[in-house]
Amino acid sequence: MSAEDEKIAPTNFIRNIIQDDLDSAKHQAIQTRFPPEPNGYLHIGHAKSICLNFGIAEDFAGKCNLRFDDTNPEKEDIEYVNAIIDDVKWLKFDWDKLQYSSDYFQPLYDYAIELIKQGKAYVDSLSAEEIREYRGTLTEPGKASPDRNRSIEENLDLFARMRAGEFEDGKYLLRAKIDMASPNINMRDPALYRIKKAHHQRTGDDWPIYPMYDYTHCISDAIEEITHSLCTLEFEDHRPLYDWVLDEVKTPAHPRQIEFARLQLKYTITSKRKLNQLVIDNHVDGWDDPRMPTISGLRRRGYTPESIRDFCNRIGVTKKDSFIEVAVLENSIREDLNERAVRVMGVLRPLKVTIKNYPDGQVEELTAKNHPQKEEMGTRSINFSKVIYIERDDFMEDAPKKFFRLSVGREVRLRYAYYITCTDFVKDDNGEVIELICSYDPETKGGSSPDGRKVKGTIHWVSAEHAIDAQVNLYDRLFTHPNPASTEDFSEHLNPESLTVLENCKLEPALADARIDTHYQFERTGYFIKDSKADNLMFNRTVTLRDTWAKLDKQNQ
Repeated sequence: MSAEDEKIAPTNFIRNIIQDDLDSAKHQAIQTRFPPEPNGYLHIGHAKSICLNFGIAEDFAGKCNLRFDDTNPEKEDIEYVNAIIDDVKWLKFDWDKLQYSSDYFQPLYDYAIELIKQGKAYVDSLSAEEIREYRGTLTEPGKASPDRNRSIEENLDLFARMRAGEFEDGKYLLRAKIDMASPNINMRDPALYRIKKAHHQRTGDDWPIYPMYDYTHCISDAIEEITHSLCTLEFEDHRPLYDWVLDEVKTPAHPRQIEFARLQLKYTITSKRKLNQLVIDNHVDGWDDPRMPTISGLRRRGYTPESIRDFCNRIGVTKKDSFIEVAVLENSIREDLNERAVRVMGVLRPLKVTIKNYPDGQVEELTAKNHPQKEEMGTRSINFSKVIYIERDDFMEDAPKKFFRLSVGREVRLRYAYYITCTDFVKDDNGEVIELICSYDPETKGGSSPDGRKVKGTIHWVSAEHAIDAQVNLYDRLFTHPNPASTEDFSEHLNPESLTVLENCKLEPALADARIDTHYQFERTGYFIKDSKADNLMFNRTVTLRDTWAKLDKQNQ
C-alpha cells in the first residue's frame, strides 16, 4: 500500500501524551481498556470510546481489554453482556482479555481491609440522607461523621460482619477517610462499599456487599496494568480519588487517567436511563429499534461498522464538550454506501402507468448496472412491459414550468428503458389520479433518442407484472428538539414522523432474495437494507440520498 493510500489516524492530545510516554520510555507498551457497565445496550457515544481505546491500542501496537463493570447487580443482565460483546465484534475490534470487575471482588475486599488497617477507611452508620447533609456544599465544608473515629479494630470487625451478610441493606457503608473540608466534594470521605444483598449474574449470592465504581475502577485498571485509563470529562473531578486510592493501597501499577469530551449528537439522547425509558414506555420497538442511537439500532437500520468508525474518526477527540450535527454521521454512511450499495429500482408510492402503444403481452429484458462506477459489481436483467409503476410524486396534474417529470403532454426518460409521454390520466370517484395513460417511443431504447432530442427528467419504475410487494420503513430523527435531554420532559419532543410505514411498495423481483447483509440504493430514493427481524419482506431506509434536515438545523441555530 502506498503512503497516499494509507489512512493515518489524526493526532489528538491523548495520542500526543501516549507518544511522549513511549518516547521517554515511561512505558514499553500501551495497555488500554473499554469498561462498559452491562446495564443497557451500547450507543453511538460508546462507539467513540470503543474506537478510541481499541484504536489507540492498534495504532501503538498495544493491547486493549474489554472489561465489564458489573458491580451493580440489580441493574445488570447477561443479555446486555452478550449484546456488548456482539457490538464490539461487529465494529471489528478484538480484545486482548475479556475481564469483569467481579473477577476482582476478593482483591478489592483485601485492599479495603488494608485501608482500614492504615486508618484510611471506616464503617459509617449514617443514612444516605444524613451523609448528604454532612457532606456540605460547594461553598461550605462538610462535617465529620460521628463514626469517623471508630477504632481500627471495630472497623475491621464491622466490615467482616458486613461481608458475612449480618446486616440489612443500608445499615452501614465503608467510607474512605480523606478530607471533609476538601474543595472537591468527591474527596469528602467517599463511599467504598455498600451492603446490597442482590444476586449477581456471575458470583451468585457469594457477596452481600459490593464495591463502588470509583473504588473498583482504579484498582481494576491497576490489576490489569492499564497504562492509560481513558474516560469522559464527567470523571475529571473524580481523578484525585482515582489517584488517592491507588497511592494508598500501593497497587503494583498506577495507570494515568485522561479525560476527553463525550459524544453529544444533536436530536439524540444517549443516556442509558432515558433510552431505557423510551423502551419501557413503548415509544420505540426495543433497544434495537432503527430510530435508536444504539449500535444495535444503527446496525438494524443499515449503518456499517466502517461508517461508524469513520464518523468517530471525523469528530476527533477533544477536551471541550460540543454538539455534533447528525449530518456528520449521515455523511459517513452515505459515503460508505455510495461505494458498496447495489443499485435497484423500488417504487414506494406506486402509481399505475399503461403504455397504450406498447405491444400487448410483450416483455423485454433490459440490462442495468448494479453500480454505475464499479464494473466488477456486474449487471442485472430487469423486465419491461406494457403496464409499469412509477412514483406518485413523479406526476402532477397541474405542473409548474420547472417540473421536469410527468404531466399531460410532457416527456420523460424511463431509467434503462424508453422515453414516454403522458397523454391522459384516470381518476377514481374521490378525484384521485389512479392511472396514467402514456405512449412510448420505440426508437429510444436504452434512454437516448436517434433524433437527438433531449428530455430533462429521468424517473425510475418497475414492471407491474413482475414487481414484488414489500413493506418499506422510512426512518427519521427520533426527536424534533436539537437537545432533547436539556428539556423538562424529553418525551414531549418525540418526532411524530420518525417512522413512516409504507405498505405494498413495488420492487424489482430480485429483491425477493435480498440478504440482510447486502445494502441497496433504491435509485432516487435512498439507501435501504432488509430488516433483520421481520417475518415479511421489509426494508428499512438507512439514510436519504441528501440531507433533508439542513434547513431545519439552520432554523434552530
